Amino acid sequence: MDTPLISIITITYNASKVLPVTIRSVMEQDYSDFEHLIIDGASTDDTLEIARSNPGARILSEKDAGLYDAMNKGLRMARGKYVLFLNAGDSFRTKDTLSNFAREAEKDKDIIYADTMVVDSNGKDIAPRHHTAPDLLTFESFSKGMLVCHQAFMVKKEIAPEYDLSYRFSADYDWTVKCIKNTTPERCVNLNYYAINYLSDGLTDKNKMKSLRERYRIMSRHYGYYPTLLHHIKLVLGIKK
Repeated sequence: MDTPLISIITITYNASKVLPVTIRSVMEQDYSDFEHLIIDGASTDDTLEIARSNPGARILSEKDAGLYDAMNKGLRMARGKYVLFLNAGDSFRTKDTLSNFAREAEKDKDIIYADTMVVDSNGKDIAPRHHTAPDLLTFESFSKGMLVCHQAFMVKKEIAPEYDLSYRFSADYDWTVKCIKNTTPERCVNLNYYAINYLSDGLTDKNKMKSLRERYRIMSRHYGYYPTLLHHIKLVLGIKK
C-alpha cells in the first residue's frame, strides 16, 4: 500500500534469536492496513533471513550510528499516517491489537497509547510495567517519568520529530515528551488494556544507571532543574505528593 494507515517500525541488530516472535505477532494481526519496516544495522547473523520470512516487510540493512539513528531512518521511510515502534523481541499481545489502535486512529486522534506487560525470553509474563498509562495524557504527565512505554505509543507521523542523537539511552523519553507537546490531551486516547509484550533485555535495561542519569537531564530540560530535583528528592524520601 502506498499510504497505509500505520507504519510498524522494527529496529534490529544481530537479533536472530528474538526477531521471530515479533514478526509472527505482526503477521498474525487481523488488521491489514499497515506496513512493516525492518531497519537493520548490518547484522552478521541470520537476522535478514528471518526478516525476509515476512514477505510484505520493507527491509533496510546498513551500518548506523546506534538505535536512535536507526529509528530516524525508520521515520523517514515510513509511509503511514501513524508510526508505531515495535523492536525486535517485543510483540503484540493479541491478534486484534492493531485493530484496536486503528479504530481510534480512524477518528483522527494524534496519539493512541496503552499499557505494557514485561515478559521473559520465553514470552511468559513477568509483571506489568511499573508505570501505568495515565487516563489523561498531558505534557505534565511525563514530569514523573516515562508513563507510557515507547512500544505502546502510536503517534501521528506529522507531529513526530526525529530522535535527538545527543542522547544515547533515553532519546525515546525525550521524543515522547516532544510528541505530547505537539498535541492536546483531548486528541490523545488511552486504550485501557495491555497491548504490548516488552522483552526485558533491551539496551536501556543493560545500561540502567546511564539511562537514568540521561533521563534526569531530559526531565530538567523539559520541566526545569529545580522541579525535577524536587521530584527526585520526594522519590527518595517516599513522598507521593
